[in-house]
Amino acid sequence: NASSFFFNPLLRLCAGEEKRVGTRTVVVGHRPVSETDAYVAQKFCDNRIVSSKYTIWNFLPKNLFEQFRRIANFYFLIIFLVQVIVDTPTSPVTSGLPLFFVITVTAIKQGYEDWLRHRADNEVNKSNVFIVENAKQVQKESEKIKVGDIVEVKADETFPCDLIFLASSSVDGTCYVTTASLDGESNFKTHYAVRDTTVLCTDEAIDSLTATIECEQPQPDLYKFVGRIIIYRSNQEPVARSLGPENLLLKGATLKNTKKIYGVAVYTGMETKMALNYQGKSQKRSAVEKSINAFLIVYLCILLSKATVCTTLKYVWQSNPFNDEPWYNEKTKKERETFKVLRMFTDFLSFMVLFNFIIPVSMYVTVEMQKFLGSFFISWDKEMYDEEIKEGALVNTSDLNEELGQVEYVFTDKTGTLTENSMEFIECCIDGHKYKDCMPEADGFSQTDGPLKYYGKAEKCREELFLRALCLCHTVQIKEGDQVDGLIGHPEHKCCVFGWWCCGGFFVWLLNPFLFSERYQLLHVLNFDPVRRRMSVIVRTTAGKLLLFCKGADSSIFPRVQQEEIQQTKVHVDRNAMDGYRTLCVAFKELTQKEYDKIDRQLNEAKMALQDREEKMAKVFEDTEADMHLIGATAVEDRLQEQSAETIEALHAAGMKVWVLTGDKMETAKSTCYACRLFQTSTELLELTARTVGESERKEDRLHELLMEYHKKLIQDFPKNRGGLKRSWTLSQEYGLIIDGSTLSLILNPSQDSSSSNYKNIFLQICLKCAAVLCCRMAPLQKAQIVRMVKNTKGSPITLSVGDGANDVSMILEAHVGIGIKGKEGRQASRNSDYAVPKFKHLRKLLLAHGHLYYVRIAHLVQYFFYKNLCFILPQFLYQFFCGFSQQPLYDAAYLTMYNICFTSLPILAYSLLEQHISIDTLTSDPQLYMKVSDNAMLQWKPFLYWTFLGAFEGLVFFFGVYFLFQNSSLEDNGKVFGNWTFGTIVFTVLVFTVTLKLALDTRFWTWMNHFVIWGSLAFYVFFSFFWGGVIWPFLKQQRMYFVFAHMLTSVSTWLAIILLIFISLFPEILLISVVLVRNLSHRKARDPLSARPSVRPLLLRTFSDESNVF
Repeated sequence: NASSFFFNPLLRLCAGEEKRVGTRTVVVGHRPVSETDAYVAQKFCDNRIVSSKYTIWNFLPKNLFEQFRRIANFYFLIIFLVQVIVDTPTSPVTSGLPLFFVITVTAIKQGYEDWLRHRADNEVNKSNVFIVENAKQVQKESEKIKVGDIVEVKADETFPCDLIFLASSSVDGTCYVTTASLDGESNFKTHYAVRDTTVLCTDEAIDSLTATIECEQPQPDLYKFVGRIIIYRSNQEPVARSLGPENLLLKGATLKNTKKIYGVAVYTGMETKMALNYQGKSQKRSAVEKSINAFLIVYLCILLSKATVCTTLKYVWQSNPFNDEPWYNEKTKKERETFKVLRMFTDFLSFMVLFNFIIPVSMYVTVEMQKFLGSFFISWDKEMYDEEIKEGALVNTSDLNEELGQVEYVFTDKTGTLTENSMEFIECCIDGHKYKDCMPEADGFSQTDGPLKYYGKAEKCREELFLRALCLCHTVQIKEGDQVDGLIGHPEHKCCVFGWWCCGGFFVWLLNPFLFSERYQLLHVLNFDPVRRRMSVIVRTTAGKLLLFCKGADSSIFPRVQQEEIQQTKVHVDRNAMDGYRTLCVAFKELTQKEYDKIDRQLNEAKMALQDREEKMAKVFEDTEADMHLIGATAVEDRLQEQSAETIEALHAAGMKVWVLTGDKMETAKSTCYACRLFQTSTELLELTARTVGESERKEDRLHELLMEYHKKLIQDFPKNRGGLKRSWTLSQEYGLIIDGSTLSLILNPSQDSSSSNYKNIFLQICLKCAAVLCCRMAPLQKAQIVRMVKNTKGSPITLSVGDGANDVSMILEAHVGIGIKGKEGRQASRNSDYAVPKFKHLRKLLLAHGHLYYVRIAHLVQYFFYKNLCFILPQFLYQFFCGFSQQPLYDAAYLTMYNICFTSLPILAYSLLEQHISIDTLTSDPQLYMKVSDNAMLQWKPFLYWTFLGAFEGLVFFFGVYFLFQNSSLEDNGKVFGNWTFGTIVFTVLVFTVTLKLALDTRFWTWMNHFVIWGSLAFYVFFSFFWGGVIWPFLKQQRMYFVFAHMLTSVSTWLAIILLIFISLFPEILLISVVLVRNLSHRKARDPLSARPSVRPLLLRTFSDESNVF
């Protein structure tokens, strides 16, 4: 009976007799199959969407744990604990307050972002939905939907969970859906209800349904679904129907052009495909972060060295009994009894605490703020706004802004990225005859095509067969009430359908029925996929004849048709491809009833399979689409995007190698590469394709010969780079490489008996010497393999992938930086990318201007932080030599605490956001400037050592300048002596003014904000010093800074010393600026006295002279 049909497999599953891993069973409407058998509801997750990381209860511990996983934060936590536990020379506040500031700012930022996620989740979870229970509609909150509930969704509403489509208001059981919020595709997709439930279009009818659904467990692929529904009727055998993606309505999609639908929930909450697709995106790290970590290790070694030196010298100093225990500072009994080793360790920790400010903990929060705030400049750029789609650039991650200025390899898709993906019908050929410039009333629009021996026009029956094939074999839909201009679907399909409408063709189902007398019954659609590269339909005519029409790429169609029919069409296909047109071949096959019955049975069996359904379907498709007859081919034009050629030229001039990775055939892609100037007329092309390698059994030997020949030409005979110029390949003879997917597979996966196992290394060396590479007939996985291969080469060059379609997602995720084009193939590429731009031309400004400036800014920020902290702590180290290594602080605790938080933080943040050492117009118009900062030039060891020595020099000037001033201890007319806190305050004043004015000297692009933060920071320091020293603070044990600053400024000698020491510290910078400006001014006059453009070049040379020390 029916109950045993359902429950016996379930009981065997529970008993472990039958393992059906990866499937679930859903009872529709929670209605038991049999009233006599017990119904045990399965437990599934609820329908709540949770995109937030924290709750009220776990925010504090979880956020603190995540923050202290960062080495710098953990280091300062240890220092703070040491200050609390050990008797250290500085207050725990000096380390605790900056650490608290960094932790608090980061926690507030992350907490706010999580609060926004909570709010968005609640909007979805608390939205109202209608559930059918007991033949009535019940309104509930979305989060209360359970697996098995029957849900009603009305027009323009969003599906609240993943539903199996049961019935709709349409008589034919169809509905139209947009998935723009999932993959960005705005075209309408048709979904089909289960055949046996289409009549259940009322609440009472749908509530009477008794059925179970067996389907796969949740998985993230939006375009795959495998399941079956078993429908139970009284006194009848259960009916099983297959379920596929066309029956599944995804959460987040929107119902269109349909009044209402009924569906049963199969996946809810975090198990929906939408939720699974927004989890686990890999984290990318920029090269700047790696440089910061390397510099941090150096400064940590400096810190350890200072602490070790001071600890050692302290005990050398105390080896003299008088120095160890002077009469005015006798030791206590506890100090005398303490082990010497323990005292040495405690002293070492105390010196670590004293010098710990050399490690810039606040740099991390400044870098984060710079990246986060800086990313808005990309989004706000009006030149990257596209009026056609009414959208601008989008930043999905701000962690890689500076990486945009370091790109060495650009991997780009062709269709929709370099081209518009807006197809225009050009021509077709039928049985070798070309048809072009057709008009609706034309009868016989043939045109002889050069050397072809087929003159006149094709037979009338062949023309009609070709037109029928194009009218029937496609996935185009027309929105209700629209005419031909309302076509929706794939651009190439739309183009062909529209083209044949103009040529007197017909669109059988959806256009005016009075125009046509022929009708066809659609029996099966063999859908297109990137592997098959073709699609087919099986139809029945009114006369009962069974026909299969197939349309696809020539490489996919030619092996499946009669070989003698190929040549006459292949000539046209190759010529069209050479002209840069996209081609499709059309074939057909007539089926007998017996053949169709076999195909129908095999297709239904494959559709019913829960395991390996795709593989079984592919096998049936392969057998069905065999022994076809070729009819002809079409040619459509996909025009280049505006300024795509100029953009590639600019990227090439900037030292970047551009590779095109496309699934198109070689001739089409090659023509496009010439049109967009990837290949120049002078470029020598090297081919590794099926045409040059051949199809013989020993094709690996031929491949080996070609690889050796090209290797010798490019590597062994290549002129050596003696000038040491970066990216010198741009100055030599240009070579271009063309490779197809089959040859690439041969290189990456050579056979076991192959005589050469190092194909990959030789191939890689050849590629790296070529100025441009074209990879055609590429599968999506092969695109990612190419990117990974280059990314993992020696030196780890920075790679960038740009694409517009779902087939580009793998290479976008694989590259260091992924760019999505907001194109016509959906938004999966832009959603999975790090940055998204409307057009390919916007890549020029994104890299050459934004990328260049972001890198210069953050590189200066990093070097400046290390420099100013070395200036800060070196006088403290030198002071120990004059205080008997007693760990006496040079600066007051308030100054130690406020130095990085208030006095010097805002000027560098403003600089790192606003600085333009070269104007944006100049950067965009002169791509070679991009190479000036390539290869991480400003964060190499030479510029790092330059900044370190500059900090050391200025630290020495600060300390010894004030030290020599204090040789005369009486700095006032009344003979009053200044003390150690006055000494430290003078040093600190010179320090703050010098490092701030140093940044002012480096600033090339002044705004009101720069003026405000630079001069405002200095004014705030003076105000704070007066305020801090002008009040007796009750919470302080010692009022050691009382009136110190105000009293210090009463001395004329102090004023002169401060001004003189600031000038001496900055004199090398001022001298360098003057020399560079004079030198470049003279060069400019000698070269071109009337030229205005090089006016910014002194700024560039000046910037890199003092920042990178490489020119």
